[in-house]
Amino acid sequence: MVAIQKPVYSLLLEKKQKGEKSFAVLIDPDKITSEGISELVPLAEASGVDLFFVGGSLVISDQLDVCIKAIKALSSIPVVLFPGSPSQISREADALLYLSLISGRNPELLIGQHVISAPFVKKSGLEIIPTGYMVIDGGAATTVSYISNATPIPSDKADIAMCTAMAGEMLGMKLIYMDSGSGAKKAISEEMIRTVASQIEVPLIVGGGIRDAEKAYLNCKAGADVIVVGNAIEKQVSLLSEIAAAVHGVKTVTEGH
Repeated sequence: MVAIQKPVYSLLLEKKQKGEKSFAVLIDPDKITSEGISELVPLAEASGVDLFFVGGSLVISDQLDVCIKAIKALSSIPVVLFPGSPSQISREADALLYLSLISGRNPELLIGQHVISAPFVKKSGLEIIPTGYMVIDGGAATTVSYISNATPIPSDKADIAMCTAMAGEMLGMKLIYMDSGSGAKKAISEEMIRTVASQIEVPLIVGGGIRDAEKAYLNCKAGADVIVVGNAIEKQVSLLSEIAAAVHGVKTVTEGH
């Protein structure tokens, strides 16, 4: 296994400055088996996947550490925790998306749970990446919207999404993550992605409802810096190489570069 040379956030910033896009595969430790990891991870490595996001809205099993260790035994791809709550921590990972649900008005997920988890997160030794998390209506009740007890941003309200993302960036969030949730019937529109991306400088992550390479490509063209796919790959592992090729096929020209 090759040691990671740079912090995850530095890698994301460098790619954004070059106009390059990243592909993250989301793995739910409650759903994947050891056999599934053995199949998925080498394929991801061969396909050029940039990141593994590990986590879920619940994580009801005790498999988080086991899952990450298994991934890292097979790959040098950075493993980033994408927790359903700040208490879902594993020292085995490389970085943690420290999510604040800026699209909702639930104080527990905006700051409350973070206050409780802060000492443990600080001691973890993980690279902590403050992330403004925005749930967008994907046309179906998702686990994240239920657990968060927060109303998603309507899918046709690009202006609300834009203002929310801008506020998150100005409050110091280093990433903005727009998500229509696992099992979403519809992905986030290119119009909303374009509107948000045009007004923020930090990297923009987009996930939820992306089922094919074309949608991944269009989202990147619209301004997404990182595409996250989970469910679709669980159902069809062969999509890995197609989506990776589509994401890496997009290069945007940024001002001053």
